[in-house]
Amino acid sequence: MMHWFTTSLGRLRLLALAEGVSFLLLLFVTMPLKYVWAYPEPNRVVGLIHGLLFVLYVLSVIQNKIEHDWKLSKTGLALMASIIPFGTFWAERKLF
Repeated sequence: MMHWFTTSLGRLRLLALAEGVSFLLLLFVTMPLKYVWAYPEPNRVVGLIHGLLFVLYVLSVIQNKIEHDWKLSKTGLALMASIIPFGTFWAERKLF
């Protein structure tokens, strides 16, 4: 697992997993807390973390597209995966 930190593709895979987990937490834990039980504080914190991870994921996809000369279709799939629940888990396994 340490090799994930040494290469840009490894960092992208790690960010894909972290961004995917934060997205699922946001959708299935903090959103119900906010809208069903009127408890918005966790949503603010997880939303901020997810937003940061999302931006880092997008920047990492762009970096890897440039470094590894990815086709536009692969880059597009990687970017689309970040807006679909469970998409980054698929991308981490199949694309990266």
